[in-house]
Amino acid sequence: MSISPSTTAATSGLATLEERLRDDLLALGWPAKAWIPPSTRRDLPVHDVVIIGAGQAGLALHVALGQVGIKPVLLDKSSLDFEGPWATTARMETLRSPKELTGPAMGIPSLSFRAWFIAQWGIAAWTELDKIPRLQWMDYLRWYRRVTNADVRNSHEVVAVRPQADGVVEVDVKANGVIATWQTRRLVLATGRDGLGGATVPAFMQGVDKKFWAHSSDEMDYATLAGKHLGVVGAGASAMDSAATALENGAASVDILIRRKQLPQINKSKGSGVPGLTHGQYLLPDEWKWRIRHYINAQQVPPPHGSTLRVSRHDNAFFNLGCAVQGATVVGDKLHVQTTAGRFELDFLIISTGFAIDWSLRPEFADIAPHVKLWSSRFTPAAGDEDAELSASPDLGPLFEFQEKVPGDLPGLDHIHCFCYPAALSHGTVSGDIPAISDGARKLAQGLASLFYLNDIEQHFAKLQAYAEPELDGSEWTVADSAARIRQLQQ
Repeated sequence: MSISPSTTAATSGLATLEERLRDDLLALGWPAKAWIPPSTRRDLPVHDVVIIGAGQAGLALHVALGQVGIKPVLLDKSSLDFEGPWATTARMETLRSPKELTGPAMGIPSLSFRAWFIAQWGIAAWTELDKIPRLQWMDYLRWYRRVTNADVRNSHEVVAVRPQADGVVEVDVKANGVIATWQTRRLVLATGRDGLGGATVPAFMQGVDKKFWAHSSDEMDYATLAGKHLGVVGAGASAMDSAATALENGAASVDILIRRKQLPQINKSKGSGVPGLTHGQYLLPDEWKWRIRHYINAQQVPPPHGSTLRVSRHDNAFFNLGCAVQGATVVGDKLHVQTTAGRFELDFLIISTGFAIDWSLRPEFADIAPHVKLWSSRFTPAAGDEDAELSASPDLGPLFEFQEKVPGDLPGLDHIHCFCYPAALSHGTVSGDIPAISDGARKLAQGLASLFYLNDIEQHFAKLQAYAEPELDGSEWTVADSAARIRQLQQ
């Protein structure tokens, strides 16, 4: 659902906001003056920072880097204005985050969604707004990209990443059917929820003809499900959104197959959203990092209230609790889905089983995958606290950088920074989710600035020594006659 303001009012209000934003950015000194010496390698330019991904994480980091005088280039394989999941694979009506959260605004009020919304629809409409419509959030991000002058290269797909011992990361990029090698001193992966893997496909779906099923993260025309009897595996937000979308597109029925006997009702992750954890996750002892993240995983996040009602308002929606899927077999033109409650004969099945860290699904990272240190080699949980997602998470350094599994095996690996969801165990949820994305972006940007200064310290010190802009020109004072002054004081 999206709101359409009158063209005149929206254009005028947005123009006024953009003028205010320009003044705010000027007052804040954004972008800051460039200060990093340009570099070349093999007679070719080397970028300071290349970001893979131009969704909200990449855009927030672009602004944060601008605040410290660094201008990154953002590569995104999507076409213009379709970065991220919002206008492609996401199917919720509204965001789940409260509208008041500032998201990627980076502490600049005139860059916030609230300012953007009020400029077009007014304060009364903002007061009445419950949650932010999904497609409206995408429109905001499109505006955000434009007004911050982000250097985004669309339809640029990264096909290989190779860190080098001299501190440069080589990135093979495919655009217009041609592969070219880019060079950058620091590479940031702002690749989203599935940033180091992809959709989780349960074993019971292995080998089943894809014409009978899809993952909830797949791009698909749900209108093709009209008149069909559909099953949805899972009870999270994306399961509800997929079920509702199918029902709204005329599905004959939707059976939601839920392993649990009761839906979780409390979103424990909301209870962790305090500044102490946002800024302090990295400093916690390993036991507490694991304990907090595992507890949230084990409790599971309930589907949003609105998303669940969006399904249950349909008489042909069925919530099957205590109904774990055991197998799926194609029989004629039907899919027989065996569960602990019995067999369902369906036309199509959507599995909403989340994402996994699975390097095999990201061939562009094949050169680094065997060398990345994971939490499985850092920490052994107590019996009963095992967690596959956490064990597979990368063990990141203080600035989200990958670390070598075996020191010395892949020099330069630490010049690649993981600014996406799999960073959560090491750094908390500051690299993808709306609530703390500005905090994470600022932390990484300031850290990168520090690293650049350290790496170039000889040049910066030489520049400091050569600095000769006079503060005084000698005309600001008159030399006193000290002897005469002393005699005056003695009289």
